Amino acid sequence: MLKYLLDEHIPPEYRTQLLHHEPALTVWMIGDEGAPPRGTLDPDILRWCDENGFTLVTNNRKSMPRHLADHLAEGHHLPGILTINLDAPMGAVLEQLILIVGASHEDEYLDRVVYVPLS
Repeated sequence: MLKYLLDEHIPPEYRTQLLHHEPALTVWMIGDEGAPPRGTLDPDILRWCDENGFTLVTNNRKSMPRHLADHLAEGHHLPGILTINLDAPMGAVLEQLILIVGASHEDEYLDRVVYVPLS
C-alpha cells in the first residue's frame, strides 16, 4: 500500500480526513516525528521519500518537477509525487487520493509527477 508524506503546505485537515476515510493508510506530514522537519529543502525531502518509500503529496507545481528531474539524474528513484490543487474541492482531492491508494500497484507512480484531481 502506498504511504503518503504531506508537505508542510498541505493543510492538516487532509491527513485527518484521509485517515477518517481510510484508517489503515499511512499518512505522515513534514514535521512529524521521524519525518523531515519543517523547512527541509525539497531535494532533501525527495531523498527522504526515496529512502523511506513514501509518495510525496504537495501543492508545489512549479519547482517540484525540476527537483524530481535532478533527483533522477543523480541516479535516485522516488515512489512518486502527487501534486494536488488546493483550489479544487477538498472532497474530490481526498476521494482521488484514496482511490489512488486502493487501485494502484506499488510502482505505478515511480519517478512520476501526477496532478490531482486527475483530469
